[in-house]
Amino acid sequence: MTDWNPIVPLVSARDLQKDYVSGEARVTALAGVSLELVRGDFVALMGPSGCGKSTLLHLCGAMDRPSQGRLVFEDRDLARLSDDDLTRLRRERIGFVFQFFNLLPTLTLGDNVMLPCLLSGMRSADAESRARRLVDRVGIGHRWTHYPQQLSGGEMQRAAIARALVHEPALLVADEPTGNLDSENGARVLALLVDLNRDMGVTILLATHAADVAAAATRVQRMRDGRFDDALAAV
Repeated sequence: MTDWNPIVPLVSARDLQKDYVSGEARVTALAGVSLELVRGDFVALMGPSGCGKSTLLHLCGAMDRPSQGRLVFEDRDLARLSDDDLTRLRRERIGFVFQFFNLLPTLTLGDNVMLPCLLSGMRSADAESRARRLVDRVGIGHRWTHYPQQLSGGEMQRAAIARALVHEPALLVADEPTGNLDSENGARVLALLVDLNRDMGVTILLATHAADVAAAATRVQRMRDGRFDDALAAV
């Protein structure tokens, strides 16, 4: 695990712009956004569909590159990293949770959760030990040998959260993590994220259009038309 310097922000984004080109049309998804995350933050990006929150989430998660601006992760300028370096960064330092759970249907819950550790070269016994502890932590240890199609939506999302955290990342990015769940399961998953942030110190950057989900974060950045809406921003 990378040594942590408390003086250095986990993520520092400055004047990020992201343009998409289709034929002769250019669409600006982000228009000069700046954001800083420190260890232990729980920040919600809130706004309607198309406001740029998922784009910003993907940039901070090193899944895409900005068209303009500077993005630094743990004192590393992402523009200076190769595609292989970015892949390694995502594998080792970032966890991802999406609206649709993205569990592999041919693997058991346990194997799905272990997979990031195995891909990084960890011994199978060590990966299983770590995964079992985390699966128990999120309350689905009794489902270890079950396949995704045998799980409820809430259980699948808990499994996805365990998989995202099993390699002990510095940052968890969550894109509408409750958007595909009913209200009861959505509340349970949200409470789990709050607990993980508080008890494990996991830094979370979450995108949502729902005010009740954003309210669980310790900081909210409201977005509109590819920018932070400073008039509505809450700290």
